[in-house]
Amino acid sequence: MKGDINDPKALIREAYNIEGISAEECRTIFLDWALGVPIEADTKQIIWALLHQYETDAPDHPMSKTLREGLQTANRPKRQGGSRARKKAVNQ
Repeated sequence: MKGDINDPKALIREAYNIEGISAEECRTIFLDWALGVPIEADTKQIIWALLHQYETDAPDHPMSKTLREGLQTANRPKRQGGSRARKKAVNQ
């Protein structure tokens, strides 16, 4: 494992190490990280742990801002679209 339990690919850690990284680049890295989080995981809890790990030393870093924004959208109920939504509507 390259990173740790919360950041197995060390994407978040590396983002903090890139000097001059932009907010857009951080959002892209965050999305890549988020896609790797297991569906059953508590994403909000993992983001809190990452913030605790990195934000103290870099509160103004664009990745800190991105992680804080991620807390607002983490673990929202997922939309059901397409055939799943139609089947659910018919069965109600």
